[in-house]
Amino acid sequence: MDPKPARTPQSHTPLAKGGLLEGMLTANLGPQGKHYVCGSLAAFTNILVTFPIQKILFRQQLHGVLATEAVQQLQRDGLRNLYRGLLPPLLQKSTTVAIMFGLYEDFSRVLLDLAGGNGVPEIVTRSFAAALAGTTEAILTPFERVQTLLQDHRHHGRFNNTAHTFRTLVSQYGIRECYRGLVPILLRNGPSNVLFFGFRGPIKEQLPVATSRAGNLINDFVCGGLLGAGLGIMFYPLNVVKSRAQSQVGGEFQSCSKVFLTVWRERGGSLTMLFRGAHLNYHRSLLSWGIINATYEFLLELL
Repeated sequence: MDPKPARTPQSHTPLAKGGLLEGMLTANLGPQGKHYVCGSLAAFTNILVTFPIQKILFRQQLHGVLATEAVQQLQRDGLRNLYRGLLPPLLQKSTTVAIMFGLYEDFSRVLLDLAGGNGVPEIVTRSFAAALAGTTEAILTPFERVQTLLQDHRHHGRFNNTAHTFRTLVSQYGIRECYRGLVPILLRNGPSNVLFFGFRGPIKEQLPVATSRAGNLINDFVCGGLLGAGLGIMFYPLNVVKSRAQSQVGGEFQSCSKVFLTVWRERGGSLTMLFRGAHLNYHRSLLSWGIINATYEFLLELL
């Protein structure tokens, strides 16, 4: 099973196909560097489109409220605060998706070379590469940490912006405070990357064969969207735990299991309450990962 998606064959050279700019970019970036750039631009596009939806979802994860109440909270905060906290996810997601796609390709290439002739199945090697890439993404946990604090209305009066939040956390609590919530992020990133890259190719192969660039774009959107939505539901409880842990400033660093039990008790031991907001997360992930995957593949083909 080949985990890499099949792409529409192209006979054009970069210069003939996209002009001088694409040719220069390809020459400067090299065959591997373009994966980082395409991943970053894909994530940038996605964040700009879906940030308000993510903010509603965050309020549901943190407070266990209905979507209507989360929307009302944003309305009370005002239009001025709608995109408050945009910079951390813009920086974090643009960088992590670049790492996700770029390191996956780099690790895959290196590990396949090392495993050549040893009889190790390619799917095992690529799965390990995906897990390594996902684990590396966790280095950027401080961006998720700051995003959580800026989106939580309880901290609006304390933290002004991204730089001020970073400065306050480091000066008053130390760099360790920026990595609160690291464990659920690690538990989420590695396995989700393995599943994403493992099933991306096979799912696309089941879709109707694209005969045009538009058809290929639609297939990439559907493939990425279905995977993102499914993984979003699968790992939703970990995101709830992460949001709760990262909403705290100072004090004891609680274990992942302790935070989960606290949330479980507060929500009456109800799975329905634990997964409150999951339906919105499903649709957001469907849209987000559809945009990311389609934009990534489109830019990769363009370069």
